[in-house]
Amino acid sequence: MEGEERTSTMEEKMRKFKRICVFCGSRTGYKSSFSDAALQIGKQLVDRKIDLVYGGGSVGLMGLVSKTVFDGGRHVLGIIPKALLSHEISGETIGDLKVVEDMHQRKSEMAKNADAFIALPGGYGTMEELLEIIAWSQFGIHEKPVGLLNVCGYYNSLLALFDKGVEEGFIEDSARQIVVVADSAEELIKKLEEYVPVHDRVAPRQSWEVNQLLVSESTTSVTSQKS
Repeated sequence: MEGEERTSTMEEKMRKFKRICVFCGSRTGYKSSFSDAALQIGKQLVDRKIDLVYGGGSVGLMGLVSKTVFDGGRHVLGIIPKALLSHEISGETIGDLKVVEDMHQRKSEMAKNADAFIALPGGYGTMEELLEIIAWSQFGIHEKPVGLLNVCGYYNSLLALFDKGVEEGFIEDSARQIVVVADSAEELIKKLEEYVPVHDRVAPRQSWEVNQLLVSESTTSVTSQKS
């Protein structure tokens, strides 16, 4: 019993993340390796006792990840704009579903509820979510790890574009290190656990929080005056 308790305590200390947000497509793509990667990510989250935050859809890679995590006994939180309910949900929803007003609120809620981020293959929406969360890290809004599961080289061209940005002087070399890349789910999560930010933030996090508070108070004030 003592040995089991000691092992359990060590595992608890090793676990860095409680919740990981996964960005991925509402389609499965043409290669079976994309679906396999989604299932692997889901299995890794279950094995590591990590809960899932995701875009709320029950189709495509989103459906595969969420169902795997949910069936494995972990909590699943889906966040979806009401305009996409009919497009990204087919059949029963998986886990808890939070419906928000728009894409901006969706990304904000996903970021607020996650300790790290992983992008699987996906389309424009997945790439937009990935790029914004990278930019938020560069700006100093958060210091959470951002991982890219580069299945069968799907993101090679995007990574080459990042390198071109460094080469041409638009991206700092240290900021290029924000993106953690791996070919397998297990390797990626290990790298995310080891991630330490090395880039210079555009602004300290406190200033973002103050600015957001001021905007919120200003908006409240205007609303009160109109009412």
